[in-house]
Amino acid sequence: MYKDKITLTMQDILEKEFKIDARGYRLQEVDKFLDIIIKDYNEYNNIIRNLEKDKKLLIEENSALRNEVRNLKSSIEAAKIGEKEITNVDLLRRISQLEKIILGKEQQ
Repeated sequence: MYKDKITLTMQDILEKEFKIDARGYRLQEVDKFLDIIIKDYNEYNNIIRNLEKDKKLLIEENSALRNEVRNLKSSIEAAKIGEKEITNVDLLRRISQLEKIILGKEQQ
């Protein structure tokens, strides 16, 4: 995913050898290598910042979804309780109506 943005691996940095001039390492070679390292570290920092932003958004979304699930569960439970009460009331009305029909016919 990020392979095209990162040039050096840890092994590349560890195994890097510079050619030695009469006065020491070739400054241009060292500078070029350090420029690549700086670019890579800058890219790592950008990747980390973006991932942290994504992580924060996902945590917030996860929290919102958990709250929504909690609220929906509460609503379902309330509906079940209300449904049972309505069903019980409905049954009592039906029984009452049947009693009136049966008792009404017997009384006639």
